[in-house]
Amino acid sequence: MNLKSDDLPSDLARAQAALLVEREARQRVEAERDAAVAEAASAQAKLSDTEALIAHLQLRIEKLKRELHGSRSEPTARLIEQLKDLVMSATEDELAARAAAAKTQTVRAFTRKRPVRKAWPDDIERERVVIDPPTTCACCGGARLSKLGEDVTRTLEAIPRRYKLIETVREKFTCRDCEAIMQPPAPFHATPRGFIGPSLLAMILVDKFNQHQPLNRQSTRFRCEGIDLSTQTLADQVGHGTFAVMPFFDLIESHVFAAERLHGDDTTIRILAKGKCTTGRIWTYVRDYAHPVIMRSSQEQEPISMGFSDDFRLANCA
Repeated sequence: MNLKSDDLPSDLARAQAALLVEREARQRVEAERDAAVAEAASAQAKLSDTEALIAHLQLRIEKLKRELHGSRSEPTARLIEQLKDLVMSATEDELAARAAAAKTQTVRAFTRKRPVRKAWPDDIERERVVIDPPTTCACCGGARLSKLGEDVTRTLEAIPRRYKLIETVREKFTCRDCEAIMQPPAPFHATPRGFIGPSLLAMILVDKFNQHQPLNRQSTRFRCEGIDLSTQTLADQVGHGTFAVMPFFDLIESHVFAAERLHGDDTTIRILAKGKCTTGRIWTYVRDYAHPVIMRSSQEQEPISMGFSDDFRLANCA
């Protein structure tokens, strides 16, 4: 409501009434604006959720095609990266829609459908925190309280991995009769003259061969955590580790190649070489009985991975 200078009220009552009308009109305009913004944010959140769902379905279709017609890693990798970006955008738009809907009473906040969360492992470490209950009633102040039940809120938390330095002390003794010097033998190390313990070496090997983490990234992460382990040191330890498990690899290899029927797969990968990228090849062999798997690379002499399928594990556990 806009009043000209000639239409301004001359008395206090008319001025107050005009201000009330102006305030109601402004509040109505602001409410309509907030409702429009909330509806637009909700529509954007629904669109982002739909795009993420489409990318997820495309990824599932690509996986089914791969099972039927063979591997096509490039489209699948592109869809995975696209799915990550779309899910992040959908979450951001959902939060924006909630914030916009909180300013109005006419628009309902949009909530994305999320997958059902799986149950936590039974052997996970648990910490029970009990909040101190009230001692008196908040209404009447009485002290006769009886417990009806409890609500449990579960929060998944992470404990940063810790490092410790084990100092093994070997005291020397001398015999006063024959002057011979005695000392306990040196402790066992997973690698000759190495300073990395078995658990740390196993973690490095699993991160490289199972989690596909290059050694330079592992070295950077160690450095961020205050441990200086160069890429050359890690490569040396990985060489010792793969050499140590070669007897197991040879046993699995002989068992696989002793089968009457083998299934082979040839996969090309790009490997970083000196000043360029070269093409490497991974050969995978699977036998019919119990499905043990053996993998080799044309660029690396050590095995890339070795193990058995879930069917083999289930057969052994049964």
